[in-house]
This record gives sequence, C-alpha cells and structure tokens, in this order.
Amino acid sequence: MSTNVQTIEERKAEVLIKLRKYKLVEKEKFEGAYAYIVDIPQDKERAIIWCILGEATVGIAAMNTLYKIMKEKELERAIVVTEGRYTHAVKLGSKKKNVELLPKSFPVFDIFEHKLVPFHEIVSEKEKNQLLAQYKVKPYQMPQIRSGDPAVKVIGAQPGDVLKITRKSTTAGEHVTYRYVVE
Repeated sequence: MSTNVQTIEERKAEVLIKLRKYKLVEKEKFEGAYAYIVDIPQDKERAIIWCILGEATVGIAAMNTLYKIMKEKELERAIVVTEGRYTHAVKLGSKKKNVELLPKSFPVFDIFEHKLVPFHEIVSEKEKNQLLAQYKVKPYQMPQIRSGDPAVKVIGAQPGDVLKITRKSTTAGEHVTYRYVVE
C-alpha cells in the first residue's frame, strides 16, 4: 500500500483535470511545486497546471519560474493552483501571459457528485448557435450565470459561453436548462 499523502493543491489539480476533461501527459515535481502537463482536447492545445505548495502569498518570483518552464516546454497556456493568495502584480501579469489563477476557494472534490448540485457543461459553438436560432433569442436574453459561480469556475467556462445544466427531477426524470455566462 502506498503512503503517498496528497497535498490540497494536488487534489485540486486532479479535480480540475477530471472536470475539464483534460488528458494528463506528465507530472513533474519541482522545488515547492508540481507541474502537470495536460492536453486540452476541445482547444487542441497543451497547457501546464502549476501547483504551488505551501505559499501564503504567490509573488512574481514563483510566476517567473512558471513562465520559464512554459517557454522551455513551448506552452502558451497555464493554470495556477495554490492555497495562498496572489499579489496584485501577479494578477496583472497573468492576464498578459494567458495564465488562469484559480481562486483559493476552488473545490478539493468533485462538486457534481453532490446530489444538490446539477451537472453543468459548456455547449459547443455549433450547439449554441442552434439553440439561439431555435428560440430566436440573443445570448444576453437568456437566463444568466456569473463567471464567479463555483460550478462555472470548476468547468472553466468564460463570459460569453452557454452552459447546459441538467438536473435530476422526480417528476420529469431530467430537466435541462441553459444559462449564459456573464462577468
């Protein structure tokens, strides 16, 4: 039996990989961090999930290490997982470098396994256009959901995306609804 104790950051990274349907390519350990290289099938690109361990505040030094690794591995995209907070400089720099900063509140477990949380998924651009044409609406006329909603964060939806939300129903079996993601 293995005595490997997982850190909170590692568990969050694994939940992220599972829920966003990424494919793990490799996992590497660095001093004070783990790097997960993943394939993102829907975007046909590769990214790095950078788990910073035990930092109360993530500053430019930690991010510069990430940027260096991104350059070495020729990656255009990254996701940072930490239990700490981010400095203002890191928040500003991450937008320019295509780095997603996961909030400290990102769940350590699959939230969709809870019976009160309906399943959320991002619809494809083709499905979105069919849906809008079928109901003769513009996206902003649809019911909305904020980009800060935990389920939206977990699946990686961005403002402008349309989500399909499937709830279990005792009378209908399944109830499907759609939401437009806003800032």
